[in-house]
Amino acid sequence: MNLEQMKKSTIRWGVSIVVGAGALAVLGFQQWGNGYSKDQVVMQILKEALQSSHFQPVDINDDLSDHVFVSFLDQVDVGKRFLTQADVKALGKFRTQLDDQFLAGDAAFFDMAYATMQKRFGEAKVYYTELLAQPFDFDVEESINTDLEKDDWAEDEKELKDRWRKQLKLRVLSRIYDDMEAATDEEPFDFATSEAKARERELEVHEEWFENLEDMERAEWFGAYMNAFTTQFDPHTEYYPPRQQENFEISMTGQLEGIGAQLRVRGDYVTVEKVVTGSASWRQGDLEEGDKITRVAQEGEEPVDVVGMGINKVVSMIRGPKGTVVILTVKKKDGTTMEIAIERDIVELEATFARSAVLGDEHKVGYIRLPKFYVNFYDSENRNCAEDVRLEIEKLKEQNVEGIIFDLRNNGGGSLQAAIDIVGLFIDKGPVVQVKERRRGAQTYSDRNGGTSYDGPLVVMVNEGSASASEIVAAAIQDYHRGVVVGSSHTHGKGTVQNVIEIDNVVGSQFNSVKPLGALKITTQKFYRINGHTTQLQGVEPDIILPFSWQDIDWGEKEYPTALSVDEISGAYYDIWPGYEPEKLKNAVLNSVARVDTSTKFARITAYATWLAAQQEDTEVNLQYDAYVAETKAREESAKQWDKLTRLNDSMSVSALPSQIELFESDSSKAEDYSRWFKGLSRDLYLREAVHVMEDVR
Repeated sequence: MNLEQMKKSTIRWGVSIVVGAGALAVLGFQQWGNGYSKDQVVMQILKEALQSSHFQPVDINDDLSDHVFVSFLDQVDVGKRFLTQADVKALGKFRTQLDDQFLAGDAAFFDMAYATMQKRFGEAKVYYTELLAQPFDFDVEESINTDLEKDDWAEDEKELKDRWRKQLKLRVLSRIYDDMEAATDEEPFDFATSEAKARERELEVHEEWFENLEDMERAEWFGAYMNAFTTQFDPHTEYYPPRQQENFEISMTGQLEGIGAQLRVRGDYVTVEKVVTGSASWRQGDLEEGDKITRVAQEGEEPVDVVGMGINKVVSMIRGPKGTVVILTVKKKDGTTMEIAIERDIVELEATFARSAVLGDEHKVGYIRLPKFYVNFYDSENRNCAEDVRLEIEKLKEQNVEGIIFDLRNNGGGSLQAAIDIVGLFIDKGPVVQVKERRRGAQTYSDRNGGTSYDGPLVVMVNEGSASASEIVAAAIQDYHRGVVVGSSHTHGKGTVQNVIEIDNVVGSQFNSVKPLGALKITTQKFYRINGHTTQLQGVEPDIILPFSWQDIDWGEKEYPTALSVDEISGAYYDIWPGYEPEKLKNAVLNSVARVDTSTKFARITAYATWLAAQQEDTEVNLQYDAYVAETKAREESAKQWDKLTRLNDSMSVSALPSQIELFESDSSKAEDYSRWFKGLSRDLYLREAVHVMEDVR
């Protein structure tokens, strides 16, 4: 079973949906004859699924209606640049009726909101066209707050147009600054020329943005409305209209051609949601989660501004044949801008598999990196991570390592069974995780295979990106006291499971005329540690906590307002690992604290975390030219001090295994790949500390 169950579901819950949908088709839609609409079908199916199959359904009432109203308007007008207070008031007559409309399959509110937005799009087009036709006055002392949540809706059209003026002025100012920074003796900077060029470019960008808005299908807007409902149940329950369903399925495949990054729209920006392990972006190394893509260029061509552009258009520009180069300009979390050239490729699956190395010379420590919990559900003969980890353990044992470090950093999860099997490599046998469904008590999933593959000293590394199956493994190792968990203050905190249902597959043939209907991803289960605690929201707190960059910023599952709550169940019966030595763990914790307290590197990380949090709070931007230039230069200079923050100046020994050396002799590309990997490991600050912890517990 997969933690996210991203497969075509035919398991028990899926059958219940089929039965519910079938009954709905006969009993609910029959009265409409052939006159039902796609909107009505989708709303009725979602209503049935949410009420009958969601792990923790919420009441569909006036309170939910109010939240849906706010959520939907926030989604369709993120920057509050289209709707006025009068628009919101007019739509507000439906504010407590959306629950009734949803239950009845009535889209009256959506139709009115959609018509209002389309009207406002036309007016906004006039605003930006007029504003960009004349130079901006950069001598005026004024500022703009870039935190969109702090703004209320514009009082009237006059205030709305002024918001457009400030937004456009900031974007033009940013382009002028870039030109100034790029100026050379051969091509000196001229303010008037740069300002005119910047306005011209902004006009082109906005024309393209609005073309994309016009190209958006009504179904996509309706999908946003449906998600205003689904996300009130929890943040991971989502409806995908047909076009988005296709993109979702692409993102869930193990192979991607292009740069290998999963993207998501956040406001005006297409943002990097995840860098696919083993992909071209991952190997290049500069593209990171949270990067905002501002421009895309093909090698040898002029860059295209993509701020405000639809994600489908941006994705089509980024994708391309293997071997070609795409150049992304991205805005980093710290506000700096970076150009990143990436040679397109297919995802290198080999890099997603478990791999190992030997650390140190005199006292050898084994190291295993597992990027995700992979398994092939359709081909039992194919590779699975539990067997691969077992093989890596055997290779390391042949090298007489004195301990093993198991690295689950940034491992977002995958197969539950694989997680159980991996825990079983380190314990004799016993419970690993408890799973609870809505209508059933908790079930205990156990490792039933006697014996262990490895019974020596063990350190498990985690961070804020370790989620789901990673949290189950770390929690089980911790509960058994089988090893020491080392990492950031807590893991991600996702203790839920989702299933995906393709709606076309659960409705009868009488609905063929309104297909395709899209898909629903729905939360159906919750996971619990064997001690009865949940990983939901709180994640796994390591035995040894290390400073990290995001420690002063809210992150993880608890950042979502509708995330499922923390609860507990009865613990399972299990025996503590017989080799557990409490004093060794206590000493390891004390020694690590002492090392961190005297480490200049960790001190810098703590300082950077404080600085980064302050940058998040500083959202006011000066629009007067000289002040803007001074503030931007100061911010960029400040950001430079944090370069190579977690990289050690000196390196530790990292050695290849004999089997890897044989591979390198026959495949130079793999030799190059591993060489880069070894180099990164040798200067990894957190891995160095994990080695020190191993020295304390072995």
